[in-house]
Amino acid sequence: MATDSPPALLTRRRFLNMAAMGAAAATVSACTTTSPSVPLGPPEPQAQPELGSYDIMYGPVFDGGYEIPAVPYRKIDSKFLRQIVPDPTGERPGTIVVDTSQHFLYLVREDGQAIRYGVGLGRAGFEWAGRAVVQYKREWPKWTPPDEMIARQPELEKYSSRNGGMPPGLMNPLGARALYIFQNNEDTLYRIHGSPEWHSIGKSISSGCVRLMNQDIIDLHSRVPGKTPILVTNGLGARIAGHDPGGVAVDAGVPEGSTLLGRVSRSWL
Repeated sequence: MATDSPPALLTRRRFLNMAAMGAAAATVSACTTTSPSVPLGPPEPQAQPELGSYDIMYGPVFDGGYEIPAVPYRKIDSKFLRQIVPDPTGERPGTIVVDTSQHFLYLVREDGQAIRYGVGLGRAGFEWAGRAVVQYKREWPKWTPPDEMIARQPELEKYSSRNGGMPPGLMNPLGARALYIFQNNEDTLYRIHGSPEWHSIGKSISSGCVRLMNQDIIDLHSRVPGKTPILVTNGLGARIAGHDPGGVAVDAGVPEGSTLLGRVSRSWL
């Protein structure tokens, strides 16, 4: 009997140790299998130091006696937020390039960089392309719809040039700033302008003009002088390697000599 006791005690101890280890393992296993994984949300958009934070960039603005509301920029695809990117255009510094296929506007800078803004564009049937210049620019402009637009929407007659146009303000379709596009010294009736409709950025819903968020058009307006050259193209991917004698790249989607007026309706917004 005495000779049987040690093995019995050893067995009992081994059993208790094994049971304890098993319980601990079960506890660890339970932690690893039942702890819910925390899904990671989209990364917070980060502006470059030169441009500042997006909270400031798209915050409320007091300008010209008007209070422009903050833009809920987290609801916008971050690629359409103002940012500095490698220049994909090959144009001279100071040139504005609008890529209608991607809903981007580039302001070409030195050192192979560009400031990129997201834009809203014209509905199908109002697309346009070509080379032109910013003849002049305005802060808080009046809006005078052309007769072609009034013919389609008679209710706009009250804002015609005959009636003095729509006064500036937060509800004015041109927003806080407008750049007036001329070609061959003739007004194309197209504008690069501001808009309170931040949800339209990245979409094609207007009648032909290039619209930016008001905070972005104020920034662009401050960076470009009159006579700034503009290229509007339907895709930078279609660019060809050739250059004109002046050193300006030729766009495959915009035949040389083409005009805005000859290719599109003279209606806008």
